[in-house]
Amino acid sequence: MAAGAASGNPLNGRPTAAELVAAVAEFLETDVRESTTGQVNFHARVAANVLRIVERELLDESAGDVTDALAGVGFDDEAQLAAAIRAGVLDDRGDQLRSALRALVSHRLSVAHPGYQNE
Repeated sequence: MAAGAASGNPLNGRPTAAELVAAVAEFLETDVRESTTGQVNFHARVAANVLRIVERELLDESAGDVTDALAGVGFDDEAQLAAAIRAGVLDDRGDQLRSALRALVSHRLSVAHPGYQNE
């Protein structure tokens, strides 16, 4: 993510996209969930969880680590890496491949399930 992106685009000012998403998630987690039961309560919880994931994606500054890990095995993106794995092209680069895959999985977990990798 570009420098300053987490704090918001200066052309757009405040609140940032991450702040707006967090505010809606908070509303769903508190006001809506406290005022509902059953299916609506459950859907509010799911929606709040989705918004928290989006918030973490917007604030994420570690995408460069993933880009570097992919470049370390000679690819620009995950699709190219997956195609190479399927084709058996990387069979002789086990350590490099493991390192790249760890970086990808770690990044995904940090966004989708923060703290999970520490359990």
